[in-house]
Amino acid sequence: MKKIRKWMLASIFCSSFLFGGHAASAATTHTVKPGETLWNIAKQYGVPLKQLQKQNDKYTDLLFPGEKLVIPKTTISASEKDLLARLVHAEAKGEPYAGKVAVATVVLNRVDHPDFPNTIRDVIYERSGGHYAFTPVQNGTINQPADRESRRAVEEALAFRGLGNGSVYFYNPKTAKSKWLRSKQVTIVIGNHVFAK
Repeated sequence: MKKIRKWMLASIFCSSFLFGGHAASAATTHTVKPGETLWNIAKQYGVPLKQLQKQNDKYTDLLFPGEKLVIPKTTISASEKDLLARLVHAEAKGEPYAGKVAVATVVLNRVDHPDFPNTIRDVIYERSGGHYAFTPVQNGTINQPADRESRRAVEEALAFRGLGNGSVYFYNPKTAKSKWLRSKQVTIVIGNHVFAK
């Protein structure tokens, strides 16, 4: 019996040593505190609300203090979040907070749309007809650090992912010259930007 126990402990030790990388990818859990909502928890972890609901079989917003939620793994790296926040900062400087969230949402909607590249980096640096999709890439302002509000807007857009009206374009009607872009269905106007699909 002792030999079997030693053998089992040795195999568990070897497994954890050989597959130790999996420990870091173990699921994160969150203990619900009074007053928390699924939306706030999704924003806190930068995961889509729909994904958080699905992961925890939550079909209502009802939460109980002390309840444990499994936080789904995010596929967005810290460097992608930073890049997206820098784009938001450059594109929506001086715009309302909702407009900053909407700009980040456009990028995420493009990632999820079959007509666009499937990573944040590739969407932001996409070129079509010799032109960059986003002016800050062309003029270099994307290289400036993002402010706190732009980073917050990215977290909110990540939580919002998969909700909303599917905007994949935005433009400033005072400066946009493209008739093609202006022909797209307008989804919302926030500040100086028109959002469309």
